[in-house]
Amino acid sequence: MNFNKHLNLEGQHAFLGASKFHWINYDEAKIASSYSKFLATIKGTELHAFAATCIRLGQKLPKSQKTLNMYVNDAIGFKMTPEQILYYSDNCFGTADTVMFRNNLLRIHDLKTGAVPAHMEQLEIYAALFCLEYKIKPAEIDILLRIYQNNEILYFEPAAKEIAAIIEKIIAFDKIIDKVKEQEG
Repeated sequence: MNFNKHLNLEGQHAFLGASKFHWINYDEAKIASSYSKFLATIKGTELHAFAATCIRLGQKLPKSQKTLNMYVNDAIGFKMTPEQILYYSDNCFGTADTVMFRNNLLRIHDLKTGAVPAHMEQLEIYAALFCLEYKIKPAEIDILLRIYQNNEILYFEPAAKEIAAIIEKIIAFDKIIDKVKEQEG
């Protein structure tokens, strides 16, 4: 049999695909809700890319109390780097939406486009990864974290001991994962 070629679809997954088979148990309301969430995820990805481009170009948005505008304008104002990977190991790294480090101040901002309440732990992990990658002790710097969501800004200044505890956990768990990788071969 000569199968049809679908070269434009290689590597992609359909929303109603076999690998995400749970949808066969959904009713009409659940599939509509799930697809709406899927579209919101795509929109969030596009908004992050748009924001990163604005920040890289230094293109401020009109001043307003809208989440995206505040996020972009603050990142430009603080001369932050968008979409920065913070790396400890192949087992533990992440991409901070925006980050800057100057005058012993680490600033990390996160743009949240969805309705799910944000958690500062994500930004604390970024702070720990920054300290690990650049070999900086959290007690020797100031850390300011911000989440931009629902036209509000959440501010947090974690204690050095909180970041140090995350650092210890990253180091310990990374070793455990490496041992398992070695055993599994």
